[in-house]
Amino acid sequence: MDKNSLINESSPYLLQHADNPVDWYGWNDEALKKAKDENKPIFLSIGYSACHWCHVMAHESFENEDVAEFMNDNFINIKVDREERPDIDDIYQKVCQIATGQGGWPLSLFLTPDQKPFYVGTYFPVLDSHGRPGFGSICRQLSQAWKEKPKDIEKSAEKFLDALNKPETVSVTSKLEQTILDEAAMNLFQLGDPTYGGFGSAPKFPNAANISFLFRYAKLSGLGKFNEFALKTLKKMAKGGIFDQIGGGFSRYSTDARWLVPHFEKMLYDNALIPVNYAEAYQITQDPFYLDVMQKTLDFVLREMTLPGGGFYSAYDADSEGVEGKFYVWKKSEIKEILGGDADLFCLYYDVTDGGNWEGHNILCNNLDASAVAFNFGITEEEVHGILKSCSEKLLKVRSKRVPPGLDDKVLVSWNSLMITAFAKGYRVTNDVRYLDAAKNCVSFIEKNLFVDGKLLRTYKNGIAKIGGYLEDYSYFVNALLDVFEIEPDPKYLELSLRLGRHLVDHFWDSDNDGFFMTSDEHEKLIIRPKSNYDLSLPSGNSVSSFVMLRLYHLSREQIFLEIATKIMESQAQTAAENPFGFGYLLNTISMYAQKPVEITIVNTENSSICNSLLLDYLPNSILITVRNASQLDGLSQYPFFAGKLFEDHTSVFVCKNFTCSLPLHTLDEIKSTL
Repeated sequence: MDKNSLINESSPYLLQHADNPVDWYGWNDEALKKAKDENKPIFLSIGYSACHWCHVMAHESFENEDVAEFMNDNFINIKVDREERPDIDDIYQKVCQIATGQGGWPLSLFLTPDQKPFYVGTYFPVLDSHGRPGFGSICRQLSQAWKEKPKDIEKSAEKFLDALNKPETVSVTSKLEQTILDEAAMNLFQLGDPTYGGFGSAPKFPNAANISFLFRYAKLSGLGKFNEFALKTLKKMAKGGIFDQIGGGFSRYSTDARWLVPHFEKMLYDNALIPVNYAEAYQITQDPFYLDVMQKTLDFVLREMTLPGGGFYSAYDADSEGVEGKFYVWKKSEIKEILGGDADLFCLYYDVTDGGNWEGHNILCNNLDASAVAFNFGITEEEVHGILKSCSEKLLKVRSKRVPPGLDDKVLVSWNSLMITAFAKGYRVTNDVRYLDAAKNCVSFIEKNLFVDGKLLRTYKNGIAKIGGYLEDYSYFVNALLDVFEIEPDPKYLELSLRLGRHLVDHFWDSDNDGFFMTSDEHEKLIIRPKSNYDLSLPSGNSVSSFVMLRLYHLSREQIFLEIATKIMESQAQTAAENPFGFGYLLNTISMYAQKPVEITIVNTENSSICNSLLLDYLPNSILITVRNASQLDGLSQYPFFAGKLFEDHTSVFVCKNFTCSLPLHTLDEIKSTL
């Protein structure tokens, strides 16, 4: 079969469609010019490699010779990977929400040759059904309208464009006071599911930033119910099928309210954001349960999502051998055959039955405490954990021989940066040097492969890096650099952070509306220059930018960083208080700002009990930097954060707040009372 032009792309999602009979193009000058030259409408299909319904629509419509022939004759057909081009996806998702009240993938749009949308939807079945037109009919009707009713098409396109150009919300500038956090916390708490944790009903998503905010608010307010709810959510998630009980790592979301049946795709960003929640839960409770979940997740990423050289892959598909979840589920008979005499204990603990809990198979989940299992079998809890560990290793070995789900092996700077942050946090609470090495190796990978002429690129695969970096690439990467810098304060990390922070201000800032654009002023011009403020499955670039600007200000005292952080927070604070579900990350930043960041510097790490105590303490509003030796401190003395701090021959800790510093502190009691 002939390949279409997607064969020249690097995105695994686009390559999945390279042998469709549809004459697909990537989003490029050639395709856009062809639409204008031939005066043909564009059919734009946006998806991503792990998207189940994208595969379904591809199989039904784009592999259908008759449908493809009509598409080729009447449209210029363009495929976009939303992960490579979040700007295009953001613009046209907004169009879909305007038209239908919801969005999603696959996103299917019909555009004029100058990229204006005139018809939009998500998944369309190939044939008409239940009174709804199928994709084939829609193509025929729109092709006819394009030729016979061009004025109607133009009118529809202009209507969409007018709606897109309206500001989403009228931002009201608010003072950044605790009342904002009080209102947000109460509103968020009311959305919680008191039985199973999480927010709303099914489908249920992890919402990592919202959990972080509840932890911060519990510490600020002293109200235990916020901690209890967040901890319950993390416990229920970790015991459900959304967590891979034997391999580690989290699936994208749960299709039910109980966290039992996941949508089985595993995204890198979930497995970066969620472990930070578990690390914080461990700092708050010292309960090894949370530490274990964090470690299993980070170890899964090290084992299965790490490139040679240090970057991280993007995603695993939900399907293997064309069946969703097949890789992860078990028959009881299979488990008994593999585990022999230990099978009964394992099956009791993980709720494995002959009939299964999902479509005749078993998704491993856990509703029993180890103590109940120990009592049942007349052994100790320690022995139960030992048996479960050895059983899990045996099953993982067998599972690894199954046909694996498809891997999206492109590297995205933004998602990799979230992973650096997770490994840095993992190192802080475990002292496991593998995690620090993973974080540093990924920084080096990005610098070597995705940093050209002082600017970041977005995506890398097979030696090719391309597409100018977006706001999220820059802001997440600066955040990651600062996380590594706090552990290992090599001046190069701080210098690069400051350089990229200034680049953000120069090339992304919208001074008229107090926020960052998603794209730089050097980026390709689209029908609008998109901007995104909502923290959803990923934190918004604006929220993360405000956080990194606040951190950069405290390290450098460059006033511009504080001004910009404050403007973003003030312009969004009232909206965040009223709709906290979509602003979790921003609320964490407002929390840090409102309480004034505590600057903690550990100088000389010889007293490990002081270091470990501080690293294991839950100090969410701190900038905590560990300086190991005198030469590190010398290299940093030019930065205001480190001014006046001297290296002594024993561990000393400086605690600064409101730009007033303590004398060097030498005992844990002194440090705790000062904090």
